[in-house]
Amino acid sequence: MSYREERRADEALKAEQARKNAELRAEQAREDRRLEVEAKLKAKEIEAEQKRKDAELRAEQARKDAEAKRRQELADKRARAQEKERKQAARRAKVAKVTRWVNGNPVTMFVGFVMVCSIVPAVISQVGALADAGVFVLLAALLSAMLEGTAWALTFMGKQAEDAGRPAGKYRVATWVTAFLAAAVNYWHWAEALPGHTWVAIVFAASSLIAIYLWDMKTHGSHGKTKEQRREEKARRKHLAARRKDHKDIAAEADRLLSALPFGSITEEEAFATAWRIKKGAEPGLSAEVYANATNARVALGAAFELGEHVRPELVRAGMLATLYNPLPHRLSEGIPTLGPTLPLPALQRPSEGATALAGIGMYGSEAASEKAREKANGKASGNAGDDASGNGRRGRSDEELEALLPEALKVAAELVAEGNQISAAALSKRLGIRRDDARRLRDRVIAERKLKLVDGDGDTELAG
Repeated sequence: MSYREERRADEALKAEQARKNAELRAEQAREDRRLEVEAKLKAKEIEAEQKRKDAELRAEQARKDAEAKRRQELADKRARAQEKERKQAARRAKVAKVTRWVNGNPVTMFVGFVMVCSIVPAVISQVGALADAGVFVLLAALLSAMLEGTAWALTFMGKQAEDAGRPAGKYRVATWVTAFLAAAVNYWHWAEALPGHTWVAIVFAASSLIAIYLWDMKTHGSHGKTKEQRREEKARRKHLAARRKDHKDIAAEADRLLSALPFGSITEEEAFATAWRIKKGAEPGLSAEVYANATNARVALGAAFELGEHVRPELVRAGMLATLYNPLPHRLSEGIPTLGPTLPLPALQRPSEGATALAGIGMYGSEAASEKAREKANGKASGNAGDDASGNGRRGRSDEELEALLPEALKVAAELVAEGNQISAAALSKRLGIRRDDARRLRDRVIAERKLKLVDGDGDTELAG
């Protein structure tokens, strides 16, 4: 290839290369413009999104502010309503308090009203009296207030002293002296001003006294003792006088106890009860004589029941039926009054059973006692039958043998009393295993021995058992 051809080829290559470079630059410029446009669009989108978010935030904040404002307004409204209700409740409470006081203290209200109606005319009258005498009106008012105020100051001082438990007599006397002095001033003035109308002077003089009189009656006349309290105090004084008359030695012992012990440590009733225990050895109202009488009565009742064991059944039953037709009024449906439980009328329709039923236990006693009596009677009947069958009945015990059995019989008697039963021959016979006749003799010895121990004061343990 020649030089020119090579040169043309180089120039062609250069031209081709320049064309390609120009195309590349143009393509790069287009790409740069595209990227720039996209960047601007993206920036606008971001800006628009930010504006939207800012608008949403501002709207949300405005909504929250409006809600907070609404809530605050509601809270303020509720607070105002509550405050209004509180004030209304306070006013209602004050009105109710005043109403309750008026309803509960009508006397005080009317006394206060009358006192005002009495004091005001009295003060005005005294001011007029002093002014007519040539005293300056202000001085007359002060002097009148001094006179009436002194009376009321003394009145309230006496009330305070009385509430504190101090003597109030001197205050009451001074109050009435001052009140009468004010009344004299009013009477003197109106007697001279209206000589033909003395009653007017009396009315104005009374105006200085009525208020003091009403207050004195209210504070001293309405707090006295009731009729029931006075009756109770009278009965107590009568009771104490009778006690000192009937129990002089015990009352004297009680006085010694009161003087010996510290003041106020025991009451008079406690001192008397203690003195009774010292003198009598028992609770107030009881004594050895009372216990002895009660024991004698129980012994006599037991003897009456024992007596019924030797009475024929038809006689006892006839006596019971005779009581049903007693002309004296009594309630048959409830049985005959006794010391213990009673049976109704249908119980009499049953035939008597056993020897102890003949003494009235079946009617006057309880059903359990009747059943026990029947068992004892059946046991006695079987024992007698056995003796008769053998033909060798035991002989009665001698006095020496009964005397030897006496300590054991006393223990059995104490057990019977503790169980609430009578000291009977049947019980002694069953528990000691001796004949009925021997038991009767031993019972008499036991009763006599217990009486002696009661009188001597040595049988307290047995009686308590």
